[in-house]
Amino acid sequence: MTAQLNPRGDVAVLVPAAGAGVRLGPGAPKALRPLAGEPLLVHAVRRVAAAPSVHTIVVAAPAADVESVRALLAPVAPVTVVPGGAERQASVAAALAAVPAGPEIVLVHDAARALTPPELVESVAAAIRDGRDAVIPVLPVVDTVKEVDATERVLGTVDRSALRAVQTPQGFRRPVLTAAHRAAGDPLTDDAGLVEKQGVAVFCVPGSELALKITRPFDLALAEHLLTTGA
Repeated sequence: MTAQLNPRGDVAVLVPAAGAGVRLGPGAPKALRPLAGEPLLVHAVRRVAAAPSVHTIVVAAPAADVESVRALLAPVAPVTVVPGGAERQASVAAALAAVPAGPEIVLVHDAARALTPPELVESVAAAIRDGRDAVIPVLPVVDTVKEVDATERVLGTVDRSALRAVQTPQGFRRPVLTAAHRAAGDPLTDDAGLVEKQGVAVFCVPGSELALKITRPFDLALAEHLLTTGA
């Protein structure tokens, strides 16, 4: 039976958490690495569960850790845990298949964005509720961006005014995401990419500086600092 948070909610959140996280260095799968004494996954689920619209959370965990992840998350929130796949795309598909009837809005969220505020979850869901098929939270690109060739020779400067850095949760009408995964070919790094390949328009909402992706040791240290300052 799928666990439920808010029976009146219309949002299911999928959390692919089976990745190894090699750029964080050797150790446990990335979602289970500690941040201020608790795994990244615990922080991420706690914040998602605080969003009032969330009906269901499904976590795709490393296959060998499903039972331990269930036990880990039981005190945090009602969460359904399923075995993830070798690639992120397979983990999202496995989590999507476990969503019960009811929620018509599906958000896909990285466990590595452990400090994402509940308000961002609500903002993405609200944009879907307002009629969008697919919505991503973004931030403006602030660095100068150069295009280079295989020898690292600069070919030119990219106009950053039209560029955005993409975050999660990414939101979709449920039939749109389901169809995109059924038609999926080569793995992509985000679900919005799958939906774009199906010709569906993807729209942006403002992201959050707190929704940084914890990928490298520096990111982990920054997240620890943000937590100590009340993030």
